[in-house]
Amino acid sequence: MHPADQITLIIGRIYRSGLTTTSGGNISIKDESGNIWITPASVDKGSLTAKDIVCVKPDGDVVGPHRPSSEFPFHKAIYEIRPQATAVIHAHPPALVSFSIVHKIPDMNVIPQARRICGRIGFAPYGLPGSEELGRKIATEFESNPDYKAVIMENHGVVLWGKDMMDAYQRFETLEFSARTLINASILGGANILTDEQVNVHERALPVNHPHFMNPTYSSAERAIRTQIVQTVRRACDQGLMISSYGTVSVRWEGNDFLITPPGVPRWDIGLEDIVQVRDGMVEAGKIPSRSVAMHHDIYRRNPHINSIILTQSPHLMGFATSKRKFDVRTIPESWILLKDVPTVPYGLQYENSNTIAELMENTPCILLANDSVVVTGDALLQTFDRLEVAEFTAKSLIMGASLGELQPINEEEVEELRVAFNVK
Repeated sequence: MHPADQITLIIGRIYRSGLTTTSGGNISIKDESGNIWITPASVDKGSLTAKDIVCVKPDGDVVGPHRPSSEFPFHKAIYEIRPQATAVIHAHPPALVSFSIVHKIPDMNVIPQARRICGRIGFAPYGLPGSEELGRKIATEFESNPDYKAVIMENHGVVLWGKDMMDAYQRFETLEFSARTLINASILGGANILTDEQVNVHERALPVNHPHFMNPTYSSAERAIRTQIVQTVRRACDQGLMISSYGTVSVRWEGNDFLITPPGVPRWDIGLEDIVQVRDGMVEAGKIPSRSVAMHHDIYRRNPHINSIILTQSPHLMGFATSKRKFDVRTIPESWILLKDVPTVPYGLQYENSNTIAELMENTPCILLANDSVVVTGDALLQTFDRLEVAEFTAKSLIMGASLGELQPINEEEVEELRVAFNVK
């Protein structure tokens, strides 16, 4: 994809996700010839086209219908400091701006994949926006530690680089998500932070030695499931219920066989050919299933009423999953009818004893895995997705309510009345 098209795609995604404003933020790509393609100054981020993207030549000549972003100096400085960088993103996403205002750096051990994707985070002192001075301060901060791939800008926002645009975007999205999770957990009493060893448990859990089967068949029913999974993943991303670096969807196919998403593919870009068949405990040759595949297998095997599973990270549910505060859905009757009581299980249990989680799923369609994710199940995939939406909306309401006063759940008698009236088992 041409650099101008890549930039247009990603800035549009960032804008539609509410992670920048019409006038805020800028992104760039450095091509193999040393040209820097960058978003223009003073052009609506919500309606950019590839023709609006500006090219700055190595000799400083500008090609395009607009002026390059006023922040071009620090983009250029980062490329000089990090020769391996080919993409830079700067924006003002709300949670990271909050950290920049209080002069703090978000702890990347709050969720398991964040440390690997984001690395260590720097903090650059304040500089006048668009100035050469700001570029020097950001460059100095990156120079101070070769591990820095992202820098919080004091009272400003964030800037980060990637080996390509998708690498940069995943880092940007994951960093902002981690910041939002920490803020939500703070409202609920404070976040539990994983140790390095707990993070390493997750990193070691990627399945690589599953037995494979050859010559998979792709019936029309199987292909329909692939389409359904891909559409659901993209919808979850659009709705802010899944980020590009994390999320798994599976659907039962025949018996206890199922189809599941793979690891390592950005969730926004998952295609039909990426989906993995799992048959008789074996996986489709040449593919790797989600690291949670054993848990999905145990859930399907133990629960014939479950035909679809979504495992994901959404910001308000993860606020509860990373704090000691109970996610009490008894505060909203309709939520309890759909979700019942939602337990939180200790971090890492899905790798140590996934059968325990499968057993829990006999009695509830939704559980929180501490500091990891939410697991939601259902009959049809649409029902599972609806439950996920209801759970996230409920969590958001509870966090907003917690900022106002003490949450007031309904009592046991009222819950029993719901159980009878709506035949909740």
